[in-house]
Amino acid sequence: MKIVTAGVISSESRKVLLVRRAPNQLLGGHWEFPGGKVEPNESEEECLMRELAEELSIDVEVGDLVAESHYTYEHGEFLLKAYEVRIVKGKPVLTVHDQMVWVEPAQLREYRLAPADVPIAIGLFNTPR
Repeated sequence: MKIVTAGVISSESRKVLLVRRAPNQLLGGHWEFPGGKVEPNESEEECLMRELAEELSIDVEVGDLVAESHYTYEHGEFLLKAYEVRIVKGKPVLTVHDQMVWVEPAQLREYRLAPADVPIAIGLFNTPR
C-alpha cells in the first residue's frame, strides 16, 4: 500500500483549493486535493511541502491531519492522508494539473472527485470550517 498526502488549502474566505488531473494522467479529468506519494525516508509533512512546491510553486506550513481515506484503484492500493495546509509564500500556479478552483466546502460534491478524495470532501462539507 502506498501512502499519499493531500493538502487541504483554505483561502481567507474559507474556500478550499481543488486541482484537476490533466487528461494524459491516471484519473485524468478528476478533481483532487493537491499532494502526492511519500518517498522513502520522507515524512508525510515533508512530502506535502515538496509536492506542493513542485505542483503549485508554493511554500506551505503543514498543520493537523484532518482525514484519511483508503482506496484500491486498478493501479494500486493507497492510503490518502489529508492535512490542513497554510500557504506561507507564493500563489498557486499550475505546473502538473490543467485546472484549479477555490470551492466552498458545501460545493465539493458538485465536482467529479478522484474516488480516494471523496471521503475527505465529505468530511469537509459536513464539518464547519
